Amino acid sequence: MLVLSRKKGESIVIGDDIELTVLAVEGDTIKLGIKAPKHVDILRKEILVSVQENNESAALDPKEIIKMMQKKSSES
Repeated sequence: MLVLSRKKGESIVIGDDIELTVLAVEGDTIKLGIKAPKHVDILRKEILVSVQENNESAALDPKEIIKMMQKKSSES
């Protein structure tokens, strides 16, 4: 993993056509601006993981889905 330090207003470029710019720093949160071609999907990782888990669940046997739901509810 490449680790870079950037300040507000500074950017990094990925490839020829993706640019990430630090827009704001507020406590432990940063706001990023992303310029990329429309064909490039940009997702928050937690959303991607959730979609992948839902897709995997949809491919399972209904009995397996019930077991997974029971396990998740018992962990809460």
